[in-house]
Amino acid sequence: MAGHSKWANIKRHKARVDAAKSKIFTQISREIIVAARSGLPDPEANFQLRNAVAKAKAAGIPNDNIERAIAKGSGTFGDGDALESIRYEGYGPGGVAVLIEALTDNRNRTAADVRVAFSKNGGNLGETGCVSWMFDRKGVVTLSGDIDEDKLLEASLEAEADSYELMEIEEEKPGAEVYTTVENLEQVSNTLEAAGFAIDRAELCWIPSNTVEVTDPEQARSLLKMMDALEDLDDVQNVTSNFEMADELMSLSLV
Repeated sequence: MAGHSKWANIKRHKARVDAAKSKIFTQISREIIVAARSGLPDPEANFQLRNAVAKAKAAGIPNDNIERAIAKGSGTFGDGDALESIRYEGYGPGGVAVLIEALTDNRNRTAADVRVAFSKNGGNLGETGCVSWMFDRKGVVTLSGDIDEDKLLEASLEAEADSYELMEIEEEKPGAEVYTTVENLEQVSNTLEAAGFAIDRAELCWIPSNTVEVTDPEQARSLLKMMDALEDLDDVQNVTSNFEMADELMSLSLV
């Protein structure tokens, strides 16, 4: 299941996140707006909103900003209703499959920006459905801290999760990911939390059914530049791909 987490390498992604906090604030605020619009504007009664608010607090977003985003989503403040969710699909250098999830108030602008990010870096923006068949939509609950595997197995079975994987969720930080169906994400998250596990995040992810290994340095550099360009777009929320790459190649576009 490698490669699903916002593209392939958490350590590298974290290095970029540290340098782009304002973009992260915007992304999470938009998640809150959409979550509040899609259900009740109460985190206790809206699982999607509760997750978005927890993510906002973990990122250090002030409570005033969180409340304002909820108000926008519920229609009591500003123009939160203008945002719409759009998915783009395409290919990167070497035939790597790429999925982009965006929230935008101007789909023409966003489509043009995404197309440029692809074309300038050896990729091609495709039609809807051209690569999504290579991925499965799954609920993923990420746990942080030392994991008692017997306890995790018991809780996962109780929650009717599909599977789990022990891993480092950040450099030298132990944790695990528990996979489930889209419809069962809330139940799995609540069951694991009740069992005493620390929930880092619970979200819907695209999991590649197979991966492409990138070994050529120039191809790797172009691919990483393209991924960076897509991630840096204001309207883009998530970028997922199906490539695997050695750490030494993954660091190329950080220098």
